[in-house]
Amino acid sequence: MESIMAQFSYKARRRSGELVEGQLDVADRPAAVAQLERVGLFPIAVEMARGGAAPVRRAGQKVDLAVFLPPTLRAQLQQKRKPKLQELATFTQQLANLLQAGMPLASALQSMTYLETKGIPSDVSKQLRQEVTEGRSLSDAMAKQPRVFSDLYINMVRAGEQSGALVDVLRRMADHFEKFAQARAKFTSALIYPALVICVGVSIVIFFLTFILPRFMSIFGDMGFTRLPTATVILINVSNGFKHYWWLMAAVIVLAVILFKRFQATPTGQRRIDEWKIKLPVFGRVARLNLYGQFARTLCTLLQNGVPVLTALKITEQVIPNQILKEATSRTRDAVTDGKTLAQPLAASRVFPQLMVDLVKIGEETGDVPGALRNVAEAYENELNIALRVMTNMIEPALIVGMALVVGFLLVAVLGAMFSMVSSIGSSM
Repeated sequence: MESIMAQFSYKARRRSGELVEGQLDVADRPAAVAQLERVGLFPIAVEMARGGAAPVRRAGQKVDLAVFLPPTLRAQLQQKRKPKLQELATFTQQLANLLQAGMPLASALQSMTYLETKGIPSDVSKQLRQEVTEGRSLSDAMAKQPRVFSDLYINMVRAGEQSGALVDVLRRMADHFEKFAQARAKFTSALIYPALVICVGVSIVIFFLTFILPRFMSIFGDMGFTRLPTATVILINVSNGFKHYWWLMAAVIVLAVILFKRFQATPTGQRRIDEWKIKLPVFGRVARLNLYGQFARTLCTLLQNGVPVLTALKITEQVIPNQILKEATSRTRDAVTDGKTLAQPLAASRVFPQLMVDLVKIGEETGDVPGALRNVAEAYENELNIALRVMTNMIEPALIVGMALVVGFLLVAVLGAMFSMVSSIGSSM
């Protein structure tokens, strides 16, 4: 029995980038996409023409059984962690390599199901391939998976589809995520050593106060020695506080964390905390350089791939993880909407540095704003590396001095009591 033929309208691009439109009489969308790929065209959109016969499902075609599950269960099955930047960069680079080799998009996505990236399960590629095979664009297919693909990713893919340079766009995106992942890894690694030293130091002090010191005090008590130095008395009181009121200290810490989280959840609290982050003496400089680099790199990548400036500013506003810069970006977008240049509202915000404003202004005069923003991003990324090294070099000696003072106080308190006890015994003989 013959399948009922349906008429589909399509938009596709040749390998040269030329846009082609037309209609096909085929059984369904997958058949239309396959026919376009056979003649060397890259499908952008395939939709059933008005008045065309409805396509029929072919015998043996798979049915997605997930649609028959209860909505709650289906949501739980689909709820997975968001992929990391490095994982997203690897996924994007793999897809770009397959397309660069001349593989059709549907076939490339099929291959991606076997090249499963950590953090991005093969089901993602399977769903993308299903959507593309049915005639939807890759960007529209990715828009149905917001957990994996952000607005930044989707808009850049859409711009690549419209310009016929999807491979180049994917490579730029992979580089974009790679640089962001490297910056985050450097920031995290710079804090690992100080955090480890602090945790070990606090653990040692608590162990000394709760286990070691009481045993020394019992020795002094058995010997009837009651005249203790001031440092020893202070240490004993602190030890008794830890021993008898640890639950109160834990409750205070938990309460403080809860109050902080509630304060952070409010718009005013989030804004105040973000303001503190960029105004701290040493950490604030690192935070500012990281934010400036993120802003310039994101906006550069979007504009470089053909995303309109207003859309690019909107996406950048969503990506930046700081309320102060979000508000400044929003005001910049409003000013650009009113007809101003990009450099003018950046300067008026008094949030972005003068170097960024000057380079963006030069980019507008020369007609190369993405290039100017790329230079800004590279400049601040280099400064960020230097600032991280400076911060690490400052933290390490401060921790050493702090730990030396704590250990010195413990030794003075214990040894001072022992010396006083020996002196008292000697004078009584």
